[in-house]
Amino acid sequence: MPKGLIALAIAAFGIGLTEFVIMGLLPDIATEFAVPEAVAGWLISGYALAVVVGALVVTAAVTRLPRKPVLIGLMGLFIAGNLLSALAPSYAVLMGGRVLAALCHGAFFGIGSVFAANMVPAHRKAGAIALMFTGLTAANVLGVPFGTLLGQQFGWRATFWAITLIGVIATAGIAVLAPNDDPQAESTASLRREMGAFTRLQVWLSIAVTILGFGGVFGAFTYIAYTLTEVSGFASSTVPWLLVLFGVGGFVGNVVGGKAADRSVDRALIVFIAALTVSLVAFALTAHSQPATIAALLAMGAAGFGSVPALQMRVMTFGDDAPTMASAANIGAFNLGNALGAWIGGLTITAGFGYTSPIWAGAALTASALLVLAGNRACHTPARCQALTHPTT
Repeated sequence: MPKGLIALAIAAFGIGLTEFVIMGLLPDIATEFAVPEAVAGWLISGYALAVVVGALVVTAAVTRLPRKPVLIGLMGLFIAGNLLSALAPSYAVLMGGRVLAALCHGAFFGIGSVFAANMVPAHRKAGAIALMFTGLTAANVLGVPFGTLLGQQFGWRATFWAITLIGVIATAGIAVLAPNDDPQAESTASLRREMGAFTRLQVWLSIAVTILGFGGVFGAFTYIAYTLTEVSGFASSTVPWLLVLFGVGGFVGNVVGGKAADRSVDRALIVFIAALTVSLVAFALTAHSQPATIAALLAMGAAGFGSVPALQMRVMTFGDDAPTMASAANIGAFNLGNALGAWIGGLTITAGFGYTSPIWAGAALTASALLVLAGNRACHTPARCQALTHPTT
């Protein structure tokens, strides 16, 4: 295993922690800056929107540059954003720090996915991407609960100081451990070629599957605390640790999903998204049962994050000789899916359908992703079709 992949995973851990740990710190931040909870919530949604912008704009701006220095520069942006957040004297400055850190998110994972895949032989590319994303799932398992605990004990700023330190370590790791770029690959890169990926129908279909599939995951996950307390009957104090189960499932699913995608990308997608749909339906039907809920959280995490390597590998494969922008756009699609799922889930609750309704909405979204995959039999060329569907021996 290339040591550079470990450095990328550490960076992914820090970025994932930045995105998700804020949820547990919002009450303290809202109190310190005297802002309503809804306004504090913009620290989450504002971050997500900045991820989408950064995934496209920042990636387009650095397309012609060598990937390793770009990744180091993006981590510098990440460090600066979290340092600004740790020092923020006002809510506005904190929001600025969040946006600054978010601008690196989509570009880092988009470029990093291509960089990670290029470190290994063709039959291990999805596994390499999965290893990088293991840092993101580990952020949910370990980072979020301990980051929240750190913020509760020493103040929310302490969490951002810790994230800044993680960013410094990851940057040093990339600089020392990651291989240098292939000069020939650098010379052939161009924005026009990268943008050409968006003329391919299969790239757009891949992005649509990402939006619908992860829209389903986060449609259910965004309001999971209400489901756990109001439907399943868990005490609110147990919710953070129950969410760790979701993260554990995601960690395991990500590793298994990487191995499955190395055999067949489309087959892995169909299996994991079908499993996600089934687990969401089962959760909605059995949410009143605490043992069933625990099993559902594990299954949701495993099936949802198990699809990530295949989702990323599929769009990169159909991006072909211009995978970077397609890869970055797919990272933006994950966040668009998050926003879509949360919005639809909120509509169902507002309409009075209860706290299991976001889970049903999530199941409908993932079923739609499955229909897109099942109905998509055409490939642009036999070579690309074989790359996606032929098992590696």
